[in-house]
Amino acid sequence: MRKYVIMGVQGSGKGTQAAMLAEDLELVHISVGEIFRLNVQQHTKLGAQVRRTMAAGELVGDDLVEGIVKARLAEHDWNFGFIIDGFPRNERQAEFFLESYDIDGVIHLDMPDSEVRRRVLARRLCSGCGMDYNLLASSPQVAGKCDVCGGELIPREDDTEEALAVRLRDYHQKTNPVLDIFRRKEYVVTVDARPDREIVQQAIRGKLGLPPRAMPVPAQAGLPDGPAGTLPSRPGG
Repeated sequence: MRKYVIMGVQGSGKGTQAAMLAEDLELVHISVGEIFRLNVQQHTKLGAQVRRTMAAGELVGDDLVEGIVKARLAEHDWNFGFIIDGFPRNERQAEFFLESYDIDGVIHLDMPDSEVRRRVLARRLCSGCGMDYNLLASSPQVAGKCDVCGGELIPREDDTEEALAVRLRDYHQKTNPVLDIFRRKEYVVTVDARPDREIVQQAIRGKLGLPPRAMPVPAQAGLPDGPAGTLPSRPGG
């Protein structure tokens, strides 16, 4: 069983990297941000509270985050382990986490604030189905329209220069002490989050002592459909 924490500023790709690790290692990916977004889309009481907070450019309160994470981990559906992003958010939560769970590592995705701004301000959300886009990496086929449902792509409410500045300041003030606590236990591996996602993923695995991610074999032109990389049989062979 493996248990990991992944930390990184907004836009560093921690959700993507966590999902890639979870898929290959059969881990449960616990994303605080996804839990919040789901509640916003379903118009729950929690979702309304989160939406007001995000619209003001602030981070959701630590106590609320802590309650959600504790309830999620209490489900114990993580037979092979978990990777969690968006928690812990402060020193007290970090100490609680260390006391409660025998974690295997803390992945710190490092990214300069200037690159965070470039990535975050390029994000778009489908007003119809909620599909996420980033215009730097995954532009829609038709500009401004969702590939899935044709809905209008709009910026997230909290993706403004002003709101981002508040979140960055809050993130650094709270996260640096948390990382220091984990570093004292020698749990932290720091990876440059700027390269391509596959390069970042391989770097994470290398620093954690995990086997490399199997890269998909691209289909070769002129070959029939079938297992990637296989050649057609000769007649009678």
